[in-house]
Amino acid sequence: MTLDFSNEDLAALVERVQTHFESEFELDLGRFEAEAVLAFFSGVIGGHFYNRGLYDAQSVVLGKIEEINDAIYEMEQTTGAG
Repeated sequence: MTLDFSNEDLAALVERVQTHFESEFELDLGRFEAEAVLAFFSGVIGGHFYNRGLYDAQSVVLGKIEEINDAIYEMEQTTGAG
């Protein structure tokens, strides 16, 4: 996956990576290094999170379809013979 964020979003993500590495590992990452870390994790695990989001969205949609089917079923009228 490629990083396709706005400049503002990318800057915020880079800052979070830099802050995390500084507080957790006492490492001072520059912007280039922090972007490389983001690109690495995006490529390695980004697809897994993306796919999980798709599955979660699909589950919500299927639940709503079931609700709609139930509502339609409740609207059915009984029919009598002849």
